[in-house]
Amino acid sequence: MTRVATEADAPALAALRNAAADRLARDHGDGHWSHHATERSVLRGLETSRVLVIRNADGIIGTLRLTTRKPWAIDPSYFTKVKRALYLLDMAVAPESQGRGIGRQLLVEAEAVARAWPANSIRLDAYDAPAGAGAFYARCGFREVGRVAYRGVPLIYYERLLEIPGAGCP
Repeated sequence: MTRVATEADAPALAALRNAAADRLARDHGDGHWSHHATERSVLRGLETSRVLVIRNADGIIGTLRLTTRKPWAIDPSYFTKVKRALYLLDMAVAPESQGRGIGRQLLVEAEAVARAWPANSIRLDAYDAPAGAGAFYARCGFREVGRVAYRGVPLIYYERLLEIPGAGCP
């Protein structure tokens, strides 16, 4: 079941994101993807974003964050000009739950949230490295719009345009 996270979820969200980062580091070595979240950083994200979570009987097994604030690594000149864009950040699925459709379910819910916001697009960046999730986003209908190196980190920009009745694009 997908729902919006609350402050009470912060410890579990930090633990989930850290478990996913540890798995990436184990499988691909250390890199920007192995950065650990703190409970404090999760709480800051909850203040400025809508954080979605999927739970099972054991707790939170998937999360992502949607925000209207452009992340530091995004250059908007690569993306389609729209009235309202949302940015997808901090997506993570518990290592033991990966490959079971949890990420896809989160993206479907993110799109529903974006349409209701209303937003005209969802934008994100993914690491241009084996640890990156670019192929996953492409399979889920996101379109690659650019490749950049930001502060030495190779990134791929993706977007998904949404048709919002009455919202219109300039």
